[in-house]
Amino acid sequence: MSEDLVIGVDGLARPFWASTNAMLRDYYDSEWGMPVTGEQALFERLCLEGFQSGLSWSTILAKRENFRAAFCDFDPQLVAGFTEHDYQRLMSNPGIVRNKLKIRATINNAQATLDLRKSGGLSEFIWSFKPDSTPEPTTYTEIPTQSIESKALANALKKRGFKFVGPTTMFALMEAVGIVDTHLVGSHRRGSSGIWAA
Repeated sequence: MSEDLVIGVDGLARPFWASTNAMLRDYYDSEWGMPVTGEQALFERLCLEGFQSGLSWSTILAKRENFRAAFCDFDPQLVAGFTEHDYQRLMSNPGIVRNKLKIRATINNAQATLDLRKSGGLSEFIWSFKPDSTPEPTTYTEIPTQSIESKALANALKKRGFKFVGPTTMFALMEAVGIVDTHLVGSHRRGSSGIWAA
């Protein structure tokens, strides 16, 4: 078994990052890498991955409920209608990451999400970049940070008006929503999405 896997008190193998605290362990066990296809749920993940850029995921995860409250549960229809007053409200909210560019990008991306409805919608668009195969990493160093597909997705989203959607951020999104499976071989979650064989 990979030295990058840790056996928990429950006997299950997880990567080190998912074994450091209960919040990350629960996220890893029940959510990370499971298929997400709904527009609102995907919009949330897209926005949170953007906010995570340059920060640790645990910082974002700890603030997720605050983000949901601040951004109307990431309903793109509502967020697209945010005004300058809403922007100022968000910038003064200590419960979220108060980065002016990321907040502006989230409001912008809500409108871009609505625009995508004319051609199949956000879910169909993002999932169309699913690769033919997925990595099979046994160590952290074997996990890519981007891929041909994540670069293509980033470029395609930018052409549709999205911001904070670089190839590394989009690969993280693809991992989080099950488009690729980068669970380490030997982890109890490997293959659990039902999309990729264990």
